[in-house]
Amino acid sequence: MLKRLGRTVLAFLAAGIAASAHGAELNWARSWGASAQAPLTGLGPLSPQINISDATLRQVVRLSGGGKQLRIRFTNEFGTGPLAVGAAHVALSGPDGAILGGSDRILTFAGKTSATVPAGAPLVSDPVDLPVQPLSKLTISLYVAGKVETCTCHGTAVETGWMAPGDQSASVAKPSGAAPLPVRALIAAVDVASEAPVASIVMFGDSITDGVGSTPDADKRWPDLLAERLVKRGGPAVYVSNQGISGNRVLNDGMGVSALARFDRDVLSTPGLRYVVVFEGINDIGMAFAPKSDTGPLAGFIKQFGGGPITADDIIAGYRQLIARAHERGVKIYGATITPYEGTATAAPAGEAARQAVNAWIRTSGAFDGVIDFDAVWRDPAKPSQIRDGWHMGDHLHGSDAGYKALAESIDLGLFR
Repeated sequence: MLKRLGRTVLAFLAAGIAASAHGAELNWARSWGASAQAPLTGLGPLSPQINISDATLRQVVRLSGGGKQLRIRFTNEFGTGPLAVGAAHVALSGPDGAILGGSDRILTFAGKTSATVPAGAPLVSDPVDLPVQPLSKLTISLYVAGKVETCTCHGTAVETGWMAPGDQSASVAKPSGAAPLPVRALIAAVDVASEAPVASIVMFGDSITDGVGSTPDADKRWPDLLAERLVKRGGPAVYVSNQGISGNRVLNDGMGVSALARFDRDVLSTPGLRYVVVFEGINDIGMAFAPKSDTGPLAGFIKQFGGGPITADDIIAGYRQLIARAHERGVKIYGATITPYEGTATAAPAGEAARQAVNAWIRTSGAFDGVIDFDAVWRDPAKPSQIRDGWHMGDHLHGSDAGYKALAESIDLGLFR
C-alpha cells in the first residue's frame, strides 16, 4: 500500500514537473490592448445608462503578433456592480460579424464556462489553443447574462462591433438582431503565447495614439502601422499594445484617469513588457492654456475636465515619474515629442510656448532612453506651430491616414531589439 502510494505521489510530481516544463516553453506577450475607462456623460460616446442586459457583445480585434495559445482579459474595473459572464467565445474573424468555421473556441474561467466579475476587477480567461498569425483578426463574443449597471468601456473603437439580444455567443454568422456597438465594451486585452522569444511595446498616449481621424475598420492608426513594420522586419517578435485614451492627460483625470494613475495597470502589468513609448501632454497643455471664457463654446467642456493651472515643468515632472517607475521594472521608456496644435479651439501662445519647452526637454535632457520626434515629422516647415496640410483630419490636431503613416514610418525600429 505504501509503495503504491509512493508511486502515485511520484507520478503526480512527475506530471507537475512536466506541466511546469511545458509552461516554461511558452512566452506570453500582449498582442492587443484597449485601456479601460469609466463611461462619462458628456465626455465620451458611452453613458452609464447604456442598456446591456441578457445580450451578446461581438467585437473584432487585430493582433499585432501571433502564437499558439491565447487568453482574453475582460474588464469590470469601472463597474459599479458585479458582471455576470454567461458565456464567452473567441474565433478567427470572418466578414461582417461572422467567424471562420472550425475556429470557434469556448473560453473558460478556472475551468468553468461562466463567471461573476466583482466590481472593480478584471477577468482573465484560461489559455486556449488557437494558433494565430501576426496581424490576424479575432472575434470575441461575450454573453452578458445579467444587467450591466455601469459598463467599463474604451470610447474610441475604430473597429465595428455589435450587440445582439440573448446568448448568441456561439453563432457562426453575425448574431441575429445585432446593432452596431460604437465602443469597446468589457474587453481589455488579448495575450498570446509563443515558443519563440517575444517582447511587448506599450504605446501610451491620448487620442492621437487612439487613432482619432483614421479610417474605421482599416487598421490605419500609427501603432497598427508600426506593428506591420515590425512583422515585416522579422527577427525576434515584438508585439504592440495600444494604450491610448482619447482626451487623456498626464497630470489630471479627464477622459480616463490620468497617465500617472493608470501607468501601473495599463503599462507595467503588461505581459512580456520591454518597452513603452510615452506620447502624451497635448491635452494637459490645451486644457490649461485655452482661452478663458465662461460663455464660449469650450467653457463647459473645459470645466468638465477640471484640474488646476499647470506649467511645462509640471508636465516634465510627470514624465520623470513615469520614467522612474518604468526603470524600476527594467523597462526602456521612450519619449515622443508633442505635435503641433495651432488652429484648434484650445490653441494659445502660452500653450505653444509650453509645448516648445516640453519638447526641448524631451529632446535634450537624456531622461528618456530614446526620443521619437513626432513634432519634427508633423510640423509644417512654413509654420512649425501647425501640422502640415493633409496630415491632419481637418481639425489641426488629429492625424489623417497619411499623417499616421508618416509617424509610424519615422520610428527607428532599432529602438526595439
